[in-house]
Amino acid sequence: MRSRFDEQLEQLHVELITMGALCEEAITASLQSLFERDMTLVPMVLEKDAEIDRKEREIETLCMRLLLQQQPVARDLRNISSALKMISDMERIGDQAADIVELTKHLHNKNLEINSSIHIRSMAMEASKMVTQSVDSFVKKDLELARSVIQYDDVVDNLFHTIRSELITLIGQDGSQGEMYVDLLMIAKYLERIADHATNIAEWVEYSITGVHGKIDGETI
Repeated sequence: MRSRFDEQLEQLHVELITMGALCEEAITASLQSLFERDMTLVPMVLEKDAEIDRKEREIETLCMRLLLQQQPVARDLRNISSALKMISDMERIGDQAADIVELTKHLHNKNLEINSSIHIRSMAMEASKMVTQSVDSFVKKDLELARSVIQYDDVVDNLFHTIRSELITLIGQDGSQGEMYVDLLMIAKYLERIADHATNIAEWVEYSITGVHGKIDGETI
């Protein structure tokens, strides 16, 4: 019985890796569409988002099967409950990649050779890396990697603040391009949220390993 349970847990890990890879692909394609003016990637990103949604439902079903048909011990329960929380964050990452690509429809013929667009490239790379590492930390049960992702969120936050300041300045200098700058700011905000979701994933990894998630309103949960 335990060997069958372990096989299903391994399947859960594989499915999580697959879902994480889909998130990375969606993020990469959405930014590639923006910076390379490639509108052919828009439907691909939207399909990735739909595939992420399907994967979420598949993993939910697997987790419920593990909970109902097996007899998980405390550590297993933490792994399964963490996985359920993580896929919710990954589903939101897919949504935000789709939100980004929707904005590219308004930006594909604009001149984006400004400092903010350079920082957005950096922000996208860092946010995507956080997603990868957060999922890796779960599969490898790597507490230090999870904690490094949590700490790295500050890097993405700082990039967002830099981009916001630059765009506010640009809006003041050239109001005629205000709509484009606002769209870029929204893209940066979506990337910040992606990083926040990666941080959430890493925090659930920490919980799955230690039994401690953190503090909400000063109380450990």
